[in-house]
Amino acid sequence: MTCANPARLTGPWRRLCLTLTATMAVVALAGCEDKNAYVAPPPPKVDIATPIQRPVTRYVEATGNTAPIKSVDLVARVQGFLQTIDYTDGTFVKQGTQLFTIEPETYKLKLEQAQAAEAGAQASLRQAEADFKRQADLVQRQAVSQATLETSTSTRDNAQANLQQAQANTRIAELNYSYTKVSAPFDGVVSAHLVSVGELVGASSPTQLATIVAMDPIWVNFTVNEQDVLRIRAEAQRRGLTVAELRQLPVQVGLQTETGYPHEGHLDYVSPTLNTSTGTLAVRGVIPNDKRVLLPGYFVRVRVPFDQDKDALLVPDTALGSDQGGRYLLVANKDNVVEQRKVQIGPTDNGLRVIESGLQPDDRVVISGLLRVIPGQKIDPQETKIEQPQASAK
Repeated sequence: MTCANPARLTGPWRRLCLTLTATMAVVALAGCEDKNAYVAPPPPKVDIATPIQRPVTRYVEATGNTAPIKSVDLVARVQGFLQTIDYTDGTFVKQGTQLFTIEPETYKLKLEQAQAAEAGAQASLRQAEADFKRQADLVQRQAVSQATLETSTSTRDNAQANLQQAQANTRIAELNYSYTKVSAPFDGVVSAHLVSVGELVGASSPTQLATIVAMDPIWVNFTVNEQDVLRIRAEAQRRGLTVAELRQLPVQVGLQTETGYPHEGHLDYVSPTLNTSTGTLAVRGVIPNDKRVLLPGYFVRVRVPFDQDKDALLVPDTALGSDQGGRYLLVANKDNVVEQRKVQIGPTDNGLRVIESGLQPDDRVVISGLLRVIPGQKIDPQETKIEQPQASAK
């Protein structure tokens, strides 16, 4: 008897073959289920590293704008026709360089006239002095009356007054003559001229001829919020710094297109009061600008170093997570189980984030694979080191 083809069997034999076939099928299915039993996956492999510990300088960072320390409108102080323009628009000139000439001949003649009047007044004074001495001698010898001496004295005093007036007139004429030549009051760049040769200037009021702007050094104006002001004052008090020493703090500046802060100067001015509407303190720095890279009116990035942490802890920004409770790090404990640590973050330093609190120097921080792990999960830690990015340009 065979159960290969139960359809050919009849009666009890057919039922027996069907029962045996069903039993073998159940046994076969049971064997398959044993082979497909669930096996827990291995712990995920993630990179962990201890935080970098090194000194970090703390900065107050702000956005400011540059301004010239000197900017003067060049005006015509005397009336006349503009005779010459002696510079090229937009060029750098040294102090004393002649820039404009205003019809000098009239004022030269007035100066000569005043000098002649002064010479006449000096001659009159010499004559009056000589006459006074003669009369004084005659009075002593009782050759003339006292009234004659008093007349001579009055004549001498009037001559002295006339000479002083003539000298003042000469000085005024000299000043007016000097005003016909407009010179640079300091080293700077002169703007385009605003008048043309042959144009009457200074007729009813001073006429603006151009503007000269000093470029080296240059001011940087910025504001510091009240919280930073309190931090700086507390640090200054801790270190025993005076107001004069605070004003010597370095100021580092970078343009929007520059890397880092390549321009450095020092604090020049701190406002004595806060702006109550904005809650900020006005601050100014002065920056050397011999190459004239900084132009007045630029928006710049500004930072002022005010403190140094000798043992700051730093981790990559990519290791940080955030939720409604704030920022956190994932840390592997001694059993390689992930824990969530709430942390307070500080500024970035050369590409790494300063951790103010919530982290210990020997903590093993998950620095990659954050999306593959959750707090309370066991991991397969891969020990590595945090790479220190190259320092940015100063």
